[in-house]
Amino acid sequence: MAVRLRLKRTGKKKQPSYRVVAVDSRKPRDGRVLEIIGTYDPRQEPSAISIANERAVHWLSHGAQPSDTVSKLLTISGAWDEFRSQGSSGPADGSDEAAQAAPSEPAPAPTPDLVLDTPEPGADDSPEASADVPADEPALRDGESEPKSPEPGEAQ
Repeated sequence: MAVRLRLKRTGKKKQPSYRVVAVDSRKPRDGRVLEIIGTYDPRQEPSAISIANERAVHWLSHGAQPSDTVSKLLTISGAWDEFRSQGSSGPADGSDEAAQAAPSEPAPAPTPDLVLDTPEPGADDSPEASADVPADEPALRDGESEPKSPEPGEAQ
């Protein structure tokens, strides 16, 4: 069973509040849950977040995958840091392989002004590029296919 940490909507119409729950990933959004591990009220200023960190770390160490929103909430509450600092002291049955294989620090976010230097098509005049095209055949350009050879008995 694939366990997922995600939000379950509660509250009145136009006044949402959420429960942070551990649930089988095949269940519907507001369906039956395995465990309620916290609450989230986005309508308060600032948003009210209440998560039982030890239960969240328990589910994460047993292979539960958080949704995008829940992973942000876990980072805010500190449960994600607890889980990361737990490291290899997780369960010995090997069910935490995916979390252990992940790098300990996230990769730096790319900057918007980063420009990759890619060569333009046709600007590659290196001898390696022209070596694989025989001298007696014309080189094909991008998007062109092989020229069709006429079949025997077919008029040209």
